[in-house]
Amino acid sequence: MHIIRPPFRMPEDEAVDFAAKRGFGIVIAADADGPRGSHVPFTIHRSDGRLVAQFHLTARNPLIGLADGRTRFLLVVPGADAYVSNDWYESPDQVSTWLYEAVHLSGIGHLRPMRENRPHGDELLAVSEARLPKQPWSMETMEPSKRESMLAMIRVIDIEVDRIEGQSKLNHHKIDADHVAVARQLARSDDSAARHLAGRMRALRPHLDYGAD
Repeated sequence: MHIIRPPFRMPEDEAVDFAAKRGFGIVIAADADGPRGSHVPFTIHRSDGRLVAQFHLTARNPLIGLADGRTRFLLVVPGADAYVSNDWYESPDQVSTWLYEAVHLSGIGHLRPMRENRPHGDELLAVSEARLPKQPWSMETMEPSKRESMLAMIRVIDIEVDRIEGQSKLNHHKIDADHVAVARQLARSDDSAARHLAGRMRALRPHLDYGAD
């Protein structure tokens, strides 16, 4: 990640929790032709004291060949983001900016054996389905040959995470009047991401008066 200003840095445990709750990101690694990336759902778990981000790709994805136990992978987990205009602040002479939350997890990529495809699929489904207000769906309900054919089309990769970088850029360094003014503007937005960040800003300073939306 680019340089993280101390007021915006997420504690590592908070960053890992943020990434796990999001469960979707962009995985990147570089070969001789430059960086390659794919959008992936993932799970995070600890194994033998190691933090592991696990995801899968279709069997023909060129990133699979890079999961050789030597190449570093980066998993970018973006959260909400929103533009802030300079005339939203109470204080004069402010600079427009972009508020956002994001986590970067990086480490060596390892290709997992094909026999681990089903456990990975079951875990990913369990985590993803738990986010929905319904009875969880399971691969157990699929016709067996169709299920095995589908599982044979993916490869599972672990990133053994050794670097955790999280940034929550929510105007932590601004005075209360400016903090309230920006949160109010974001709360009025048609963009759900902006409204989400407004809620996050209010949670940072719940004692302030934000007025009616």
